[in-house]
Amino acid sequence: MTRKSSILVSLVSIIVSVVVFLIPFAFIAMTAVKSPDEARALDFSWPSEWPIVENFQTVIETRNYMVVAAFINSTILTVSSVALLVLFGAIVAYVLQRRASRLNGLIGFLVLAGLIIPPAVVPTIWVLQEVHLFKTLSGMILVEVAYGLPFTVLLFRAFVATIPRELDEAAIIDGAGPLRLFFTVIFPMLRSVMITVIVVQSVVIFNDFAGPLYFLPGDDAATVQLTLYNFQGQYNTQYNLLFMNILLITIPPLVMFVFFNKRIVAGLTSGAIKG
Repeated sequence: MTRKSSILVSLVSIIVSVVVFLIPFAFIAMTAVKSPDEARALDFSWPSEWPIVENFQTVIETRNYMVVAAFINSTILTVSSVALLVLFGAIVAYVLQRRASRLNGLIGFLVLAGLIIPPAVVPTIWVLQEVHLFKTLSGMILVEVAYGLPFTVLLFRAFVATIPRELDEAAIIDGAGPLRLFFTVIFPMLRSVMITVIVVQSVVIFNDFAGPLYFLPGDDAATVQLTLYNFQGQYNTQYNLLFMNILLITIPPLVMFVFFNKRIVAGLTSGAIKG
């Protein structure tokens, strides 16, 4: 590719990124700081008034500080789910990569099927009801782990393949058992892909709307995405408060991506060195 072509491609990429990401975010931010009458127009214009504090305070205090409780619920859900995903994903990936078995092909097929086949909502609700975990954070955590495990296993497995088997043999010669071998030798070496899994899955789980809507209904354990219904009605929608709410729940994932962008790319490409 020539220098001019490279510059043109970069310029087009920047323009597309601005149109796709920055303009919608700017529209959300501008609408969030407007008065109710100006926000109702849904146009891309500067507000004549700036009721930022009033809109923010109203969003926080609506329905007995529901947004605050929802942030706590989403944090518990995200941290617990990601911790289990990292632990289970790393263990499953290590076993699949290191130990030859007749079941490896079947397990690999099931992992890929988990990425391809859409989740079954009604059977999942039935299972959660049978084990008395429906409408609970514990049940929602298990659902998020089940949804995110295939992608996590594939990432960890690709990275485990780059770790020399000689390290395993040396640890075994020194007397390390299976658990000690994994947690003291292999697990610390998965740091880069671990960060990728943590960031990507945290954003996915924190932003999940359909999962809590189906498996965690009600106000008691509502997550941040479900608080968007606070300002939407059949005949009236408070767009300034709705977009302020959207802005608040968009900031945490955005901050994570800004600070860990390079780590995400490094983790996603680390398994490409050796297959």
